[in-house]
Amino acid sequence: MQSFRTEIENPVVENDILELERKIRQFKEGDLDEEKFRSLRLARGVYGQRQQGVQMIRIKLPYGKVTSKQLHRICDVSDEYSTGRLHITTRQDLQIHYVDLDRTPELWAELEKDEVTLREACGNTVRNVTASETAGIDVDEPFDVSPYAEALFKYFLRNPISQEMGRKFKVSFSASDADTGLSYMHDLGFIAKIQDSVKGFKVMLGGGLGSQPRHADVLFQFLPSEKIIPLMDGVIRVFDRYGERKSRAKARMKFLLKDVGLGGFRTLLVEEQEAVPYKIFPIDALAYPKIKVSNESAPKVEVVDEIAFEKWKSTNLVAQKQGGYVAIGIKVLLGDFYTDKARLLANLVEKYAAGEIRLSLRQNILIPYVREDLVPFFYTELKKLGFAETGYNTALDITACPGTDTCNLGISSSTGIAEELERLIKAEYPQYISNSDVVIKISGCMNACGQHNMANIGFQGMSIRTKDKLVAPALQVLLGGGNIGNGEGRFADKVVKVPSKKGPEALRLILDDFDANGNGRTYADYYAEKGEHYFYDFLKPLTNIENLTQEDFIDWGTEKRYEKAIGIGECAGVVIDLIATLLLESQEKIQNAQVAFESSKWSASIYHSYSSMINTAKAMLTSENVKVNTHRSIIKDFDEKFLKSGRMHTNGGFEELTLQINKNKPTKEFAESYLNSALEFLAKVELFRKKELENV
Repeated sequence: MQSFRTEIENPVVENDILELERKIRQFKEGDLDEEKFRSLRLARGVYGQRQQGVQMIRIKLPYGKVTSKQLHRICDVSDEYSTGRLHITTRQDLQIHYVDLDRTPELWAELEKDEVTLREACGNTVRNVTASETAGIDVDEPFDVSPYAEALFKYFLRNPISQEMGRKFKVSFSASDADTGLSYMHDLGFIAKIQDSVKGFKVMLGGGLGSQPRHADVLFQFLPSEKIIPLMDGVIRVFDRYGERKSRAKARMKFLLKDVGLGGFRTLLVEEQEAVPYKIFPIDALAYPKIKVSNESAPKVEVVDEIAFEKWKSTNLVAQKQGGYVAIGIKVLLGDFYTDKARLLANLVEKYAAGEIRLSLRQNILIPYVREDLVPFFYTELKKLGFAETGYNTALDITACPGTDTCNLGISSSTGIAEELERLIKAEYPQYISNSDVVIKISGCMNACGQHNMANIGFQGMSIRTKDKLVAPALQVLLGGGNIGNGEGRFADKVVKVPSKKGPEALRLILDDFDANGNGRTYADYYAEKGEHYFYDFLKPLTNIENLTQEDFIDWGTEKRYEKAIGIGECAGVVIDLIATLLLESQEKIQNAQVAFESSKWSASIYHSYSSMINTAKAMLTSENVKVNTHRSIIKDFDEKFLKSGRMHTNGGFEELTLQINKNKPTKEFAESYLNSALEFLAKVELFRKKELENV
């Protein structure tokens, strides 16, 4: 590890990487609990795979922006530490697979040389901040949301208030009322608006997918841009204190909103305002890096197949508000591409465009700032790379998560059925290659990483059991979802469950019926008029499992008989730690509070002190087998179990002590007194615990 220690210029980043290396060593030597180690590595983008002994690395790329230089760096890392395959996610990240755990710190160090991070790409953190891939060029946008997404990303990266939440927290920015950032399915969604010449956002709160999708509420019809970061600071504090922690299935923001209601949440939000360090946080959009477009002249080319070229232009060119330029969409099958092609793409956009690409929510690539006169040249160059397939953002462009290829939670194959459905559309329904109205998405399980339950036509991986107790792969067919715009969307209905091998036939029946009876309507309107039962009736024959053949027991993309094998999910799972480990953690949090205080970071110090006290109380309640579902319940239960019972004594109650955090401004004086209170509390508990163990 010594070879990279002195090459990281940012001491905070360097310490992060060295800490990961230390924790890996402690874990390997048996000095660190496996579940605790899992939490730490997930917050550093290191995710366990379905295959034992290797890791998936998630690279965090805010709003999907990647410069040519960064793409070259990612390619170098993928070749050195992985297999040379890059995977675009539905959150605009890149993933590489089959990485040796021991090599992850040096991998991270290599990425940071070009300001690419793994930090908080997984785990109970603020995940990648996503945005419309057309941000900055969208013909309908009131302004470019990129600087605001960038500022929010930087503010919450390593922010102590968002490191150990009950579960993950997802944020999106939409460039216009088309809401291509899908605000309605995010914990916080921002839609760009201008009101009285002021830049701001419509704010959506508490959306989500998964097994119980929830449409986000409108928190603000308009919020000035300088207030979005203070707002999210308060929202995170409420979620951290009141959000579920024990039951992973209920640990998302959407369930907290369901429990307390929008009005109740607003009340809790007001209670946190004193602790929020900034009442306004102006974002200087003018300081955002300016686009530098190449003036390089390209070689003259002659397009051989004009018909194919025109067809490609009809689906893969995206209008751009800057005159004389267009953006080019690259359809990336299943989001997978390889470093040899990625390097050539990086060179192409560096020399002839603006030196950057955007990764999209549909697992594609968008090249902005292509001069209109260079479109034929780009087409011929992209064709050489296999990047000129027609059908960008059309029905042919199917979104799919990795499913059983690499994910522990995969129940059936997403990628296999996606490839088969794309083949079917090309062969039997060529008219859909240019149809952008029908959106098809596939997930390998209910967690909806493939966003199946907001698609017009969605498929969710499942399994079915025959009367002979034989298990076969299956697909839940979901219909009628879609993005309406301006923060409104529909979630798809679960219509039928069919054996996986009947998935293509299900799609045939659905498209045939739409072709025959759609009468020019959008698919969403057509479904809404017909209703769920209409589709159930003509798909029902496919649900029959009485006469399954041997082929039905073999999933798509494999030759082996299907076995339902679900591993331990690592999508920010919540675990109960040993008491000694928790108390050791509390000491580390105190140390973090002291470091932050010495660096004059009063708000950060205060939150570390608060976290230490909550963690210490959690340790003691765990020793009593008391449920530790939320921070709020921990506070109340500790008061009841230890203070009101007379077993321990503090000045005032534990609630009064801890909740000073939202009753005081984050000043130096309060940070110092609160830190001292945390130190005293930890010392008392450790003494109590020591005496308790001596009497056992």
